[in-house]
Amino acid sequence: MEDLLREEAHVIRALSHGDIVDGTVVRVDPDEVLVDIGAKSEGIISNRELQARGETPVVLNPGDDVKVYVIQPENDEGNVVLSLRKARAEGIWQKAAEKEEAGEIIDAEVREQNKGGLIVNIMGLRGFLPSSQVARQFSGNLMELVGTKIPVKILEVNRKRNRLIVSQRAAQDEDRARQREELFEKLHVGDLVRGKVSGLTSYGAFVNLGGADGLIHISELSWDRINNVSDMLNVGDEVEVKVIKLDPELSRISLSLRQMSADPWDTIEDRFPPGKAVTGEVTKTKKYGAFLQIADGVEGLLHISELSWDHVERTEDVLKVGDEVTVMVLNADKVRRRISLSLRQLQGRGPGEGGGGAEFYPGVDYEPESGAGDADGTAAEERESAPVGGGRAYAEYEDDDDEE
Repeated sequence: MEDLLREEAHVIRALSHGDIVDGTVVRVDPDEVLVDIGAKSEGIISNRELQARGETPVVLNPGDDVKVYVIQPENDEGNVVLSLRKARAEGIWQKAAEKEEAGEIIDAEVREQNKGGLIVNIMGLRGFLPSSQVARQFSGNLMELVGTKIPVKILEVNRKRNRLIVSQRAAQDEDRARQREELFEKLHVGDLVRGKVSGLTSYGAFVNLGGADGLIHISELSWDRINNVSDMLNVGDEVEVKVIKLDPELSRISLSLRQMSADPWDTIEDRFPPGKAVTGEVTKTKKYGAFLQIADGVEGLLHISELSWDHVERTEDVLKVGDEVTVMVLNADKVRRRISLSLRQLQGRGPGEGGGGAEFYPGVDYEPESGAGDADGTAAEERESAPVGGGRAYAEYEDDDDEE
């Protein structure tokens, strides 16, 4: 008999409040369900738990296996008081903790807005999304998210305090990082891609390619000189661009809009042979001369020494920005992307007619003699260092660290 009693004591399960145990339904009565959980007496589940308001009714039958939560190890009648709902909730809290540890992205239903952020439903649990963790595009109007499902990451799970904190921004950043990695894997220099303009700066436009933004530098917007990016693009515009540079380490994608059309300098020498007269508009004046746009995407330099057979002290004494003037092409250089122009070669007065000046030889790249324009030669030195033929607009773009 002592051995039997010891065996029964060993088999009977000792229960405490908060335990989650497995059981088998023994009987279903109108007001309660009896469950065998291996204790000295059956456990009971109130039928009110099976028909909670706002939830789908739970149907149990004898023989069903269930997981239950111990509310009271023994009531006045000697039975164990159990809860299906609490067992399910505890299981969800445990799953939430596992998803937090794994860093998984899960869906959350936004229920309402409060003072500090949004109340969300995650797997049946009430969670909180602080306004500081809302995705950037919605940070100004949280009400847009109420009633929608959004991806979130769990930041904190505290069962004792019923605290569940989530972040939409962290989920978005992780998703964008994944998309960015996939984008760099499939992108190649020379690819043509479509995207939407996501931002404008003084130095260019950012284009969302789906997972990462690429930069169209202002020099790659057009073959023409562009002073303001907004003159060509607006936020929200859809554009097709060419990938011209990739830097996965810095997550930089350099794009070009102008290279979607033919380079006007490819045929420059055929279109502008030496001696040809062309009409252009003055786009800029410098100490060393004036820049003229003589075709779409093509600027030439009219050096100060080629303005007149007479000595010219200042470029602005002869030409001003916006003036239209007919000039002669001295030389067009496709490789160096420069065109030398002359105004005085089209004037009636020439060498041997009472004025100074050099005789024009067609096909020779005109190089003004040192000191032309300024007595100390600074204009010629400045001309040598200055990009000619619209070179500023066509310089090879190199990303600057501050253009992130």
